[in-house]
Amino acid sequence: MEVKQAFRHIKQGSISPIYICYGTEAYIMNEFIERLLEQLVEPEHREMAIVRFDTGETPIDSIIEEAETLPFLVPSKIVLVRDSVLFASGKESSRVEHRPERLLTYIGQPSETTVLVFIVPHEKLDERKKLVKTAKSSDFVISFTPLQSEELLQWLLKRVGSQGRSIDKQTAEELLRRIGTDMNALAAEVDKLCLHAGAGGTVSSESVVALVPMATEQNVFKLTEELAALRTAEVLNLYYDLLKQREEPIKLMALLVRQFRNMLYVKELSSQGYSPQQMASQLGLHPYAVKITGEQARKFSPERLAALLSELADLDFAMKTGRIDKALGLELFLMKTGSAGAS
Repeated sequence: MEVKQAFRHIKQGSISPIYICYGTEAYIMNEFIERLLEQLVEPEHREMAIVRFDTGETPIDSIIEEAETLPFLVPSKIVLVRDSVLFASGKESSRVEHRPERLLTYIGQPSETTVLVFIVPHEKLDERKKLVKTAKSSDFVISFTPLQSEELLQWLLKRVGSQGRSIDKQTAEELLRRIGTDMNALAAEVDKLCLHAGAGGTVSSESVVALVPMATEQNVFKLTEELAALRTAEVLNLYYDLLKQREEPIKLMALLVRQFRNMLYVKELSSQGYSPQQMASQLGLHPYAVKITGEQARKFSPERLAALLSELADLDFAMKTGRIDKALGLELFLMKTGSAGAS
């Protein structure tokens, strides 16, 4: 089942008896579960109507027994089960024994007064398992994957609009550049900016710059952009600001290495015809991060990126062996790289 379709069904009151929610986008998954709770459970009944389990601690037999037990003093209940054993791919690490056939039987005849929700915080399910195949054939499985870059931008614009404020696309993109793709962090910053703008107000780029601190990783994104543009003064200002925030030079260097390496990977995969979504999956990056990395990679040749990675490897050795002061070593690298450019 598609995520949008699942949200639409909930809004229409069409609730499935079982959901297997998996994926790495925890924010949307939590939002889905919250919408489910709002539809099924009155606020004053939540304590009686919500039961939580973890398959790492509770056998599936006990969970199914709870699901089959009639709700007490409420018309229906929700059983939320965190799972990394029954549906997830990879090695099972449960401290308890499970009988998957018990759940298979329940899937065939679920309780009418219980909604059973499995929360699987993994990128993939184990497609070899009969449980997964059966759940998919029953249309109980929902994949919560990171939003594409344009979808993330539209979500941000919509969240601002839902609070009676406005924001232009350029300002929204600046907010994404400063925060990154963490939807929980984005939601918090959007709410703060909307409060600052006031009812009917506009979230301005000036307020974003003034009120939203740039995350360390986003500062490193910015560093690479400024390096490619030969804006050495801006590069050094960013670096000095990070040092004032007591960021460790070795950590900053590691982030630079990762970014240059990702740029090299994106150039290579792009030349092989990979789509942004395929690259995101291959590299373990958010689609928006792939978009930004791709834009930066176009300014560097593969040979230049390989040379920079080699220089950073030498610098790492020199810093860790005490041959050069850490802060000074990275500063000299940034100055040299900014002067030489991306060619």
